[in-house]
Formats: sequence, structure tokens, C-alpha cells
Amino acid sequence: MKKIAIGGGQGFWGDSPDAAIHMIREGCIQYMGCDYLAELTLSIMAKQQLKDPAKGFAPDFVTRILKEAGKEAWQKKIKICTNAGGMNIQGCVDAIHTFAKSQDMKGYKIGYVTGDSIREKIPKLLKDGWTFPNFDYDGDFHEILDKIYNCNAYIGHEGIEEALSMGADVVVTGRAADSALFLAPLAYEFGWADDDWDNLARGIMAGHLLECGGQGAGGNYMYDWRGVPQMDELGFPIAELTDDTFEVTKAPNCGGIICEQSVKEQFLYEVHDPANYLTPDVNVDISNSTITQLGPDRVRVGNVKGKPRPDTLKLCVGYHKGWKTVSMLSFAWPDAYEKAKYCADVIMKKMMRRGMKADDIHISYIGLNSLHLGVADMSEEALKNLNECVMRIAVFSEDKNECAKIIPEISPLQLNGPPGASFFGGRAHVQEVMALWPTTVPRDALDIRAHILEV
Repeated sequence: MKKIAIGGGQGFWGDSPDAAIHMIREGCIQYMGCDYLAELTLSIMAKQQLKDPAKGFAPDFVTRILKEAGKEAWQKKIKICTNAGGMNIQGCVDAIHTFAKSQDMKGYKIGYVTGDSIREKIPKLLKDGWTFPNFDYDGDFHEILDKIYNCNAYIGHEGIEEALSMGADVVVTGRAADSALFLAPLAYEFGWADDDWDNLARGIMAGHLLECGGQGAGGNYMYDWRGVPQMDELGFPIAELTDDTFEVTKAPNCGGIICEQSVKEQFLYEVHDPANYLTPDVNVDISNSTITQLGPDRVRVGNVKGKPRPDTLKLCVGYHKGWKTVSMLSFAWPDAYEKAKYCADVIMKKMMRRGMKADDIHISYIGLNSLHLGVADMSEEALKNLNECVMRIAVFSEDKNECAKIIPEISPLQLNGPPGASFFGGRAHVQEVMALWPTTVPRDALDIRAHILEV
């Protein structure tokens, strides 16, 4: 019976390449998927590209993973699918081509998929009546038209699968949906039709269990993080599928854990409605799925069902929102919180006299309520026993000058405020705020194309 093994080699831009390299060297896989893009990553890449047209993609894919194990992967016929192309797919392709030539990898085929970026199509879509409704809040899309950095749709597996059918050894995309990087090789190898909803759903959930790298193998593990072996050598998960089975494991000779609990955590990650997990390729139903331990580091997943895909695609629009300044001062016991709060009061009185006009001000105390906010333990005992507390003031404004007013008032409070203040991290500076406009776009608005460049 045919079995395809595919590994998750990267969970985000900046993730460690160690597990991917180890997987290529010691894992028995035919494919590897490397996910580099979060919601706002493309906005960061777009901003980089404005300053330098050669940038706008994730160079780590070439300089870290391919440099260390790319030729070995090619020699072992391990094909890699990645969305490292970001906002500059051609730039990523060129970097891969340069690498392959330097390694004498003649015949190496670089596949790439274009069409996810639709910024130039916005005027026509608006003219045709598409309003780009915001998922999170009411708003008029016209108000951000002159502030947009990027406009990218989450594309599905079809273009990647086509590139693989053209013989690609590596496939580069822009904003392909994370799980589509893994579904594409499975659909290609097993010949799944574009309306074979149950199998497409199996492939999507295989990708879903791999797309976050180490998080699917004991990293960020809530159930028993102390019991994860060799976290310093954390391996990433591998999915093995046949026509009838779907199992998750990992490479030998590495750390991490594959068990029912770790798989369940990743299985439900970012799934809002288990009966209707919407992706570009299929609407997945995992409401009656099963997760069963078969042996050490091996789990079987069953009863994943699929329904017809949605008519629209998720679209992430990154735009300039305004400016922010984040300032911090730390205080030590005794009375760390009381001193930090008093210091914040002093600063805000100074800001009132300066006439600072902020659109939003957020004051929190690291070590107390910066993460837990309104549900933090603010009891007298908790406050009294704090060893240390960091006052954090964040100021947001659409006017850059307003954000700058607070900067010169922070460091003087080491000597001009309550005792025990410590200034760290250097002088604060005004930073741009990039925001996300999550919406949808008609599927037929995109022109997805697959290409091949041979070395």
C-alpha cells in the first residue's frame, strides 16, 4: 500500500531550522512543508521591500535550511513546499537558483506559484460592488485605501500541486494557506480530485498538525510540558498517510513527544467551529474525529470529514494605522507595584501639562497584569510579595509627534521619582503601527499560476 510521509519543517519566520535539517538527514520522508507567514508577516515584508526591492521574502529558508541540507534533500528526492516567497516570490526564487547553481545542482527544478497578491485589483472589485467587510469590527474599507501595504489572499493547494506535477523539487509561494503546503503533495501523490472532500479534509488536517512545527510535538505544550523529552533537541511532527490511514509521528533520535494530548492540542488550535473549519480547499468537520495512541510517538487520526469549500477566500490587508511609543521602568521590592503605579501617575500628570493628545494609552505592570489584564490577582498579598515590577506605558496616536512627547520623561524618573527605579532597554522611540483588515474576496478574482525554473 502506498504511503506518503511529509514533515513540518518550520512554524514561522524566525523558527529554528534544526528540526528541519534533522528531519532531512534522519527522517524517512518524501516531502517537507515550511510555513513562514503569520497574518502581519506580509506587511513587514512589504515594508522591507519598499526600502529595498530585493527584500520582501524569508531569506532564512535559503541561508539556513537549504544551505545546511538543501542538496541532501534533493539527492534523497525530498521535495519541499514553502510560502517563504512572501511579498517577493521572484526574489526568493532567484536566491534559491543562486544557491542551487553554487552547489552544482544541475537539473534542480524550482516551482513557484503567483497570484495571491491582488492589490492592483482592488479598484475594480470596489467598482463591481465588493465592500471588503471587516471580520472584527465595522469599518469603511475606503478609509484605508491610501494606507495599504499588502493585500494577499490565502490560496489553496492547486497551484502547488500543479508545480509538483511539473517536476518541481521545491515549490515557493506567497500567502498560501499554511495547511495547503502539506495538502498539495498528498493530493498529487494520491490523485485526489478537487471535490473529494473527505480526503482533502484528511490532507488539510495533516497539514494543520504540522504547520506550527514544534508546537505539534511537545513545544508550547500545556498538558505536561515538564514531561517532554530533550526539549533542547525538539523534533517536529511527521504525518504518514495511506489511502486508508492517517498517522502522526516524528523522526528518530530527537526530542519532543507525539501523544494523544499533544496531538489534541494542535488539532483544535485555531479551529473555531470543529464542525466547520473553513480553509481555501475544503470545509473540514472534525466534530466526530478520533485520536488514538498506537505506540511510542505514534498517533492515529480518524474520521475526518469534509464538505464543499467556501466560495470566497480569506484576504488579509495590512495597512498603516498610526504610531506608538512603549516605555518601561522597573522597580524592586519592597512596594514594587506601589512605586511603579506612583511613577505612572507622575508621568501622566506631566503628559497632561504637555497637552499630549493620544488616541489610546495603555498602562500595565509586567510581572503582575500585563498578560492577565483584568483577571490578574490584585490582592493585597499578591501586591505586597512582588519581588519586582516593571511599569509599561504604551501610547498610540495617529500623530507621530504626540507619541514622541512621552519619551524624554521616562529616564529622569530614575532620580526624580520613587526609589529603586531602573531604566533598561535604551531610550524609547516612536514605532509605526501596522494593522490588519481581515476580510474575504471572491475566489474568481484571483489568477493563480504555477511556473518552473530549472537550474
